[in-house]
Amino acid sequence: MKNKLILTAAFLLATFVLLPAQSAGDIIGKWLNADKDAHIQISREGNQFVGKIVWLKEPIDPETGKPKVDKNNPEEKLRTRKTLGLAILNGFTFKDGEWSGGTIYDPKSGNTYKSYIKLDNQNKMNVRGYIGKSWMGLGRTTEWTRIKD
Repeated sequence: MKNKLILTAAFLLATFVLLPAQSAGDIIGKWLNADKDAHIQISREGNQFVGKIVWLKEPIDPETGKPKVDKNNPEEKLRTRKTLGLAILNGFTFKDGEWSGGTIYDPKSGNTYKSYIKLDNQNKMNVRGYIGKSWMGLGRTTEWTRIKD
């Protein structure tokens, strides 16, 4: 019995040592999206986290020869804003090891989805966009990779 107690305590201690606790600021930085065609800079604004496009693999629209714009936005008046610098992650707060309560905007489709973010480790994170409730399965999860400057 005493050996079981010692082994259990050792296991719990090792678990806490090997799995560092996440803190709210752990997602701050530059991330490569899953399609590998954009870098998103995540920063804190007040008590929320936002992400803006800071690099595009192809920043020029081949149809117009000009910088890409948010041409698929459902709001006509927003279709002329530049994609570079566009905020695509908005309103995230940190609680219980995940960033939630936010939205992700997809400039390729013009759609906005509810979203949450979980870190896999310090260099990989899962970004989930969904419709309805997250548990309903109506969504998609992509993996983003941290960019080291």
